[in-house]
Amino acid sequence: MTRIDYYFSTISPFTYLAGTRLEEIAARHGAEIRYRPLDVVQLFGRTGGVPPKDRHPNRQDYRLQDMQRVATMQDMPINPSPMYWPTNSAPSSFAIIAAQKAGGGDLGALVHKLCRACWVEERNIAEDDVIAGCLDATGFDRALATAGMLAGAEEYARNLDEAVSAGVFGAPFYITDDDQRFWGQDRLPHLNWHLGRRSA
Repeated sequence: MTRIDYYFSTISPFTYLAGTRLEEIAARHGAEIRYRPLDVVQLFGRTGGVPPKDRHPNRQDYRLQDMQRVATMQDMPINPSPMYWPTNSAPSSFAIIAAQKAGGGDLGALVHKLCRACWVEERNIAEDDVIAGCLDATGFDRALATAGMLAGAEEYARNLDEAVSAGVFGAPFYITDDDQRFWGQDRLPHLNWHLGRRSA
C-alpha cells in the first residue's frame, strides 16, 4: 500500500485550508496516511525559514492576502488574525499522536477540527478542554487530551528530526513512500496526479 507521510502543524493556516482533501485523495488511491505533527517554528529555524512575525512586511502582507484569497476560493471561513495565535501547538499534537495510536475515530477530521478551532472559532487549542471537545466530536476518547504525554512529546520531537532529514521545510508537507515531496495545500492536486500515475 502507498504511504503518505503528512507533516503539519495545528497552528498553520495552510494546514487548516487543506481541509480534508488529503484524506479524500488517499481514499481515492488506496493510500495510507501517517500523521506527523511537528513544531513548525522550530522547523523554520532548522531549515532556513523565518516565523511570520519576523518576516519582511511585504511577505507578511502577501501571506494575509493569500490566506484570505485561498479561503474565499475554497468557500472556507477564516480569521487571518485569530485571538489565540500563535499558541503552543504541542498539546494538540500530543493528542493527535495519542489518537493515531488509539484508533476508533476520524483522524483527518480531528486535525481539521483542531485547526478550525484556531482559525475560525477563536479557541485556544493549547487548552485541554478545547482539545477534549475536538476529540469527542471526531469519535475519540476525550481522555486522550491528557493521555500519553511523555510518549507524545518524544514522538513530536522525533517527527521534527525526521522531517528535517526527509527534506521538509514548511507545513503542510506531504511525502510519498517513493520520496516525492509536495509542499503546501495548493500542491494537493499534484499529489493526486502523482498517485494516479503510480496506480495507472
